[in-house]
Amino acid sequence: MSKISIFVGSVYGNAQHVAEDVSSMLDTKGVDSKIFMDPSVEDFKQADSVLVVSSSTGQGDIPPNLEFFIQDLRDAQPSMAQKPFAVAALGDSAYGDSFCGAGVQIFELLSELQGKPIAELLEVDACETLEPEVEVVAWVEKLVAEFQ
Repeated sequence: MSKISIFVGSVYGNAQHVAEDVSSMLDTKGVDSKIFMDPSVEDFKQADSVLVVSSSTGQGDIPPNLEFFIQDLRDAQPSMAQKPFAVAALGDSAYGDSFCGAGVQIFELLSELQGKPIAELLEVDACETLEPEVEVVAWVEKLVAEFQ
């Protein structure tokens, strides 16, 4: 069984908490996962499958802990060669057009790198849910077989 690499973009720790809950759920399913808070392109290349959980900052910007990693991916353009991926974006619709902007950018980049999206971008709105981990864990649980 392949390992799911969870890449996390977090400003205040919310996305990290969500990723930790996802990883715990995967453990109960017997699925190996690893969380990356400060990933490298090499971590990305070695991933069997990719899950990104990211909040947005500013005007839909990538969180600082992933900013250089995402730029490195854009520069290096490593082919995902149809590796499965999914992106969960945490945001606040009160920000209008920049809602879940980081997740949108990441989803588009992974598609450009020839990854295989196993689901549409999940956008979790802080205006509608106080516990994003519940929504994201349930979503990933439905996708577990697709990551293999």
